[in-house]
Amino acid sequence: MHSILVIGAGKIGSTIVDMLHETGDYRVTVADASPEALEAVAKDGVKTIQLDFSDAVALQNALKGHYAVLSAAPYHLTSHVAKAARLADVNYFDLTEDVATTRMVKELAEGASTAFIPQCGLAPGFISIVAHDIASRFDKLDTVRLRVGALPQYPSNALSYNLTWSTDGVINEYIERCEAVVDGKLREVPAMEELEEFSLDGTRYEAFNTSGGLGTLCETLEGKVRNLNYKTIRYPGHCGLMRVLLNDLGLRNRREVLKDILENAVPATMQDMVIVFVTVTGERGGRYVQETYARSVYGQKVAGTQRTAIQVTTAAGICAMLDLLVAGKLPKQGFVRQEEIDLDSFLANRFGRVYAGERLDEGHEPAVKNIRLDAVA
Repeated sequence: MHSILVIGAGKIGSTIVDMLHETGDYRVTVADASPEALEAVAKDGVKTIQLDFSDAVALQNALKGHYAVLSAAPYHLTSHVAKAARLADVNYFDLTEDVATTRMVKELAEGASTAFIPQCGLAPGFISIVAHDIASRFDKLDTVRLRVGALPQYPSNALSYNLTWSTDGVINEYIERCEAVVDGKLREVPAMEELEEFSLDGTRYEAFNTSGGLGTLCETLEGKVRNLNYKTIRYPGHCGLMRVLLNDLGLRNRREVLKDILENAVPATMQDMVIVFVTVTGERGGRYVQETYARSVYGQKVAGTQRTAIQVTTAAGICAMLDLLVAGKLPKQGFVRQEEIDLDSFLANRFGRVYAGERLDEGHEPAVKNIRLDAVA
């Protein structure tokens, strides 16, 4: 039985704790600065530690003796966890979409005796595994498009959005510059730009550039693909209203103010869905062809507690990576990219199976639906 330290007892961290604890295969400890958050996640067999993540000494001491640390902390605290993991010789996993943090993790992983596996959630994470799997079946790549959305099933406000995960993370991906491959060259493109619209299952959506969703896929496919990009899916009109807040009202330079507005004006919801949509075009067998992967995932119960789709998919991603490392199916040292993981192995995993249409609470209806492609523009 491996000892695991989960950093962060919020929406995603608490789901990770429940998933791992429910298996009976891991000894789980969860750390957070908030005693209220720890009280909410506490249960028999789960140890809790009140911890200031910015305290390097306390963080390193907390990591000692653990097989791995799984960071579900806000993106701006992730670097502290990664540094402590290197000093404590502990396997490291995170969920960050922050590009600068991942570059730092890559540097820390050089010469490490343990594995450093960042970006283990939905996007970045599972989306890169899918895209690389499809791309590997082409003789010559032309364009790879990755689209992901965590959306309310029943939008009822002008933004057509509800808070389902980290507000800090949403703001960060709406502001920071995005990586892409354009005409064969790795470039940075601005967030909230290159707006497009499309239809899936009769519902109209929009998608636009956001930061971090590609993970390390740009580096992996640079020189092999003509165009590669990632966009976040929202309902029509969301992008325009967020541009008003970020640009016209200048809130991109006042993130705490924007966070306070969103968290007090935009309600949370348990009724969400996650859309995963990947399209690859290129040559195969001498023909120019396209292959598409499209799924929608809904929430389900985890250890008797109802969880949202974004909580389940994000937590399942990092838990599956932990399982695969323990099983010897991932490199045990150094930096590990998401696209190094075999899609079939991921979907066969007890956590990864939620993306394949199976539920963690067996005996219920599937939580995944295959999407009908109507019109993509």
